[in-house]
Amino acid sequence: MTQTTHTPAPARMTWDARLWGALLVVCGVIFLDGLDVSMVGMSLPAIGADLGVSLSSLQWVVTGYVLGYGGLLLLGGRTADLLGRRRVFLVALAVFGVVSMLSSLATNPELLIGARFVKGVAAAFTAPAALSIITTTFHEGPDRNRALSIFTTCAASGFSMGLILGGALTEVGWRWTFLMPGPVALIVFLFALKLIPNSPRDDTAGGYDVPGAITVTAGMLSLVYAVVGAEHAGWASVQTIGLFVLSAALLTAFVLIEQRTKHPLVRLGILRSPSLRRANLAILTVFGAYVAFQLVGTLYLQNLLGWSSFETALGFLPAGLLVATLSPNAGKLADRIGTERMIVAGMALFVVGYALSLRIGPESAYWATVFPTIMLIGLGFAIAFPALNIQATNGVPDHEQGLASGLFNTSNQVGGAIVLAIVTAVISGQSAGVTAPAGMLSAYKPALAVVTGIAALGLLIALTGLRGLKARRAAEAAEASELEAVQRELAKEEMEPVV
Repeated sequence: MTQTTHTPAPARMTWDARLWGALLVVCGVIFLDGLDVSMVGMSLPAIGADLGVSLSSLQWVVTGYVLGYGGLLLLGGRTADLLGRRRVFLVALAVFGVVSMLSSLATNPELLIGARFVKGVAAAFTAPAALSIITTTFHEGPDRNRALSIFTTCAASGFSMGLILGGALTEVGWRWTFLMPGPVALIVFLFALKLIPNSPRDDTAGGYDVPGAITVTAGMLSLVYAVVGAEHAGWASVQTIGLFVLSAALLTAFVLIEQRTKHPLVRLGILRSPSLRRANLAILTVFGAYVAFQLVGTLYLQNLLGWSSFETALGFLPAGLLVATLSPNAGKLADRIGTERMIVAGMALFVVGYALSLRIGPESAYWATVFPTIMLIGLGFAIAFPALNIQATNGVPDHEQGLASGLFNTSNQVGGAIVLAIVTAVISGQSAGVTAPAGMLSAYKPALAVVTGIAALGLLIALTGLRGLKARRAAEAAEASELEAVQRELAKEEMEPVV
């Protein structure tokens, strides 16, 4: 009789106090990121009023951070792999905290946007280091899924707390919302010194791809600037077309550099994984749609309905609470039904939620129009975001976890920058010279239609994963059937008498 051998699954890990401590410290970074993003989002109208900044310029307070973050994430992931994750994590976290406190002193929009860009650069090194610490510490499977679910929960908790703190602090003064993340970063830094395990420097991994980092960052910056500037210059202007051409040339140069350099920033072969590609494309639409929706929602509630910044924060809060409550169970759900089904379900909730927001009116009741959208978005994040994190890193060897994490977070931030720029251009173009509520509403609704369309694109991407899942399962069933037939033949031959 023939015997089949099976590769044993990794033994379940013992979650002792030190392992829990290291996980929670690393999760402190994503908590801090959620805190910072939501606090700044709540303060945008106050910043615009205080510094006299137009909407097209105001969005750069968000976009500056996103570009610094997304533009250098790949280099950050590569640096974490080369220099050691702990070292990169600590240095970048310290920079993030210091710049947070300094940015609260900015007296003009240029300094504020510059500080936000530097903070984004620091986050570009902490985020992939944090995620790769998790994925190299916890075994792939139930342990890693559980850790990533907790990671997502901390992100939602930070976002929820940022809404409340951002709304409350903006009532006192918007500068407090920029100062607050500094002390939080210092606390996380002190715990990280003691609890994050040391990871050795990989002297055999090669060097850095600085030309690749420069071209990809400059390419994305040109793309976003082209979209934002098209409102004033015109979509068919020399400036806009020239910037689009420059962006395409720089991004093409980036791909060529990665193909030819000895130590590429992105080993393009990693993109052959269909699940990794889907995860990156899907998170691009998820984060892009939400960042744009938060801007439109904040402007609608404060400028049209007359809500205060604190009331606006409370209006967005249910989504964050829903994610924080449900995300811890996402790992178990992924073990049972698979990440593909979870992502499709989450994406469908996004589409329905954003579509419902199109019902807003000049005097809409929050509970009838906005609240259903907020709840569906929260449920979508609770289901889809942990699944996307799991899918983006599964099957990737430890020495490339920093790269995989960097790619995922880059897609996240690039989506935010591009979709936010498009939606801002739509609002600015539709509201030029308009002050009446009805006129402002005619600008917000097209922007929400764009957000809904982006979410629908994400759902289409996710559905391709279900088709691939069916194909894989059919192939596995056919292979199992063939193996069973062979075993029956062998068993039959063994039972026949030898002549």
